[in-house]
Amino acid sequence: MKIQMCDLVGQYRKIQPEVDGAISQVINSSAFINGPQVKEFKANLEKYTGAGHVIPCANGTDALQIALMALGLQPGDEVIVPAFTYVAAAEVIALLKLVPVMVDVDRESFNITPAHIEKGLSSKTKAMIPVHLFGQSCPMEEIMDFAQKHHLFIIEDNAQAIGAWYTFSNGSKRQTGTIGHIGCTSFFPTKNLGCFGDGGALTTEDDLLAERLRMMTVHGQAVKYHHEVLGCNSRLDTLQAAILNVKLRRLDEYTHARQRAAKIYSEGLKDVAGIALPGEMPYSTHVYHQYTLKVKDGRRNALKAYLSEKGVPSMIYYPLPLNGQNAFKGIARAAGSLDVSKELSDSVLSLPMHTELTADEQGYIIDAVKKFFR
Repeated sequence: MKIQMCDLVGQYRKIQPEVDGAISQVINSSAFINGPQVKEFKANLEKYTGAGHVIPCANGTDALQIALMALGLQPGDEVIVPAFTYVAAAEVIALLKLVPVMVDVDRESFNITPAHIEKGLSSKTKAMIPVHLFGQSCPMEEIMDFAQKHHLFIIEDNAQAIGAWYTFSNGSKRQTGTIGHIGCTSFFPTKNLGCFGDGGALTTEDDLLAERLRMMTVHGQAVKYHHEVLGCNSRLDTLQAAILNVKLRRLDEYTHARQRAAKIYSEGLKDVAGIALPGEMPYSTHVYHQYTLKVKDGRRNALKAYLSEKGVPSMIYYPLPLNGQNAFKGIARAAGSLDVSKELSDSVLSLPMHTELTADEQGYIIDAVKKFFR
């Protein structure tokens, strides 16, 4: 049985005629930069997410950098980020001569909470980047209340959670990426909504901020050759926008497939004593970008090796907390012990998760995990 960690080929085969037709249309028009498909995708994503403004860009890391640039932060200002996450958020903070302040995360959700954020707060704190890790939301209502109290900007890193819904205490709902001052997402091929290369987008409800973000993606200009601010060159390719238009129509279908797969995993593995299953928070739906176990008693690496022998791929996201990365030595500030982040880095293991998983494949994976712990 050939099991994929992420089966992009299988997903493509199901939509091949539509995707190929969309690509051909772009090639035949030769409108490769800012073609009509980019504008169409912007409008489609605004409708899907409910965001007031979507600003497409070249990739998710650019989105984070452009968001920070648009807020007018000054060198030495501090930005709070989780220690247990991908490097991109902390990386762009440091590149802009800001200070990444790394805080711990919740053991069950893998996400930051106001209690963690407060430990990183100082007179220099100007913003924070809650990362909706693995597919579910941080506690955004509490985070936004905390931000308002302390006059902080919130940039949501929504790269792994597009399509997830957050429920507020009054019962109202909003999609992740549309709650903070700016939302950032990635369309890297393996993401829940992935293109066939790099792509990204920013979202905001603020009209003036949206205009500033737009300018910054095109060298700081609103009118061609008139540069109002320093920007960068970060555009979503028309070819990628055409592909995303096709796949966005199926995003809910893709989400439901992931959620079904997660339910099968959780039901099949619930009685395995050597692992802890992913936690689902009551305030957020989970779109399962990853299905991530916590392996007990220091057996994570042994389980990974065993699964590999059985033909089951798995991944460690992430093997080292950001505060342990050499790149941030002398640049970042760690707030507290970050013990949970270290514990997670030593114990997490993600199983195959994608839209094309079959019942037979999942049965084989579940059986392999169970056999390891017998």
